Amino acid sequence: MAIILHIETATKVCSVAISRDGELLGYKENEGLDFSHGEELTNYIDEVVRHSELQFSDLNAVSISSGPGSYTGLRIGAATAKGLCFALNIPLIAIDSLTALASLAKDKFPGYNIAPVIDARRMEVYNQIFDQNMKPLKPISADIIDEKSYEEYEPFVILGDGMEKLQSIWEGRDILFEDKIVSSARGQVDLAFEAFKQSDFVDTAYWEPFYLKDFVAGVKKKVS
Repeated sequence: MAIILHIETATKVCSVAISRDGELLGYKENEGLDFSHGEELTNYIDEVVRHSELQFSDLNAVSISSGPGSYTGLRIGAATAKGLCFALNIPLIAIDSLTALASLAKDKFPGYNIAPVIDARRMEVYNQIFDQNMKPLKPISADIIDEKSYEEYEPFVILGDGMEKLQSIWEGRDILFEDKIVSSARGQVDLAFEAFKQSDFVDTAYWEPFYLKDFVAGVKKKVS
């Protein structure tokens, strides 16, 4: 039996889910406009475990969104997941954020490739494109988008928090814009169960999220 706790913090969505042998038992998430991971993540974990009528000692593994995505969100998720794994002496599973997002759409759009995008500021997105069977058609990358970007992969469905800013410049193309599916720990359930069965774990002590881009801190300007 594999009871796995799933944590998703790569975007503004703070999401926690729990599963047993690849079946979702429960989840809690917040799709708010502001990052709430620092305030809400541990509360969500407690609620999901308790409402599933389980104890923390029942957990067999923790899966975590490994990136790309928000630097701060990924750091909070990683620290929390590592703390649980060390305290409970259980393994850590890393699931990349774009694959987890795409997995939520794979059965809903037959005949379309799947293009999950996570906002990377301005007109840049983190992206990977999959076929209907979740086979990657292009590697993960941070791309500056223009009117013709990804045209070789049409028709495709695009989803994720980087989608909204692309709708106007891609008008008239063979693209479906899916705004009902957001990053969620639920997207990790099948992927994490398969990883668990293969003992595909990361080194809890040394693993770090995949940021893809270097973190650049903002500098507060003086107001005269």
